[in-house]
Amino acid sequence: MTHAAHFKCSLCSTGMEYFVREGSIVREIWGKGDTILFIFAGASAEFALNKAVDWLYFTGKLPADPLGRLFSTVGYARQIVFSSREGAHKAIDTMAKIHAGVESKRGMSIPDWAYRDVLFMLIDYSIRSQELLERELSQAEKAEVFEVFYRVGARMGLKGLPASFSEWQTMREEHLKQNLQQSPHTFDLYKQYRKHLGPIRYKLLLEGQKLIVPPFVREQLALGKISLLGPVLGVYKLSRKFRAEWLLKSIILPHAYKKEIRELDSRPV
Repeated sequence: MTHAAHFKCSLCSTGMEYFVREGSIVREIWGKGDTILFIFAGASAEFALNKAVDWLYFTGKLPADPLGRLFSTVGYARQIVFSSREGAHKAIDTMAKIHAGVESKRGMSIPDWAYRDVLFMLIDYSIRSQELLERELSQAEKAEVFEVFYRVGARMGLKGLPASFSEWQTMREEHLKQNLQQSPHTFDLYKQYRKHLGPIRYKLLLEGQKLIVPPFVREQLALGKISLLGPVLGVYKLSRKFRAEWLLKSIILPHAYKKEIRELDSRPV
């Protein structure tokens, strides 16, 4: 029996069936702004290398407003994680319709492997972010992260999904080597990151990416191994005890996104 068959949504006291059970490690990860920021630091690096990045350029939305796209994507992901099963299904179906609309406009289909890549990123960086900022996860917790996003992919009708966490680990390595490469889009996307973040915040992004991305991604982007943020993490973790982490997030992200920054640490209603 697969991991997907083992996990079931739990019922809360009001009888509502959640897509992700209360007390799940996935809710813990996606309920904190700092882990979310590292998830998307990793994803922003990997998107730039993905062979299907031209799809993100087709609409023009990502290069035009990478931070806006980040918060939009975060909103969908958090809506799924904290919603009832019915609400999560609606959010997933909405995402599927949006992608179908883009495919219709371009007159071709987004490759199945490209959809899987995005799903694999969410699994991998959810685990990596939690372990970087909190603690090492157990195999059962990692399997639970996989299971939640497996159900997202299954709802979207994705083909060729791995049936277990261990199978995902193998496929993840294969996808990294097969589907990532530098292209003109890689350099342009990083140019847009710098433009929208400014030189100091852009430098922080690069240092964060060094900490979170897999070695293969780090090598492809020539990021280097040693991050200046490494020694700072201890100070940051201490700041959370005094509820000062919001100040640090405000330094990391532009003032224009003040409202979105605060919302990262609040659960969607």
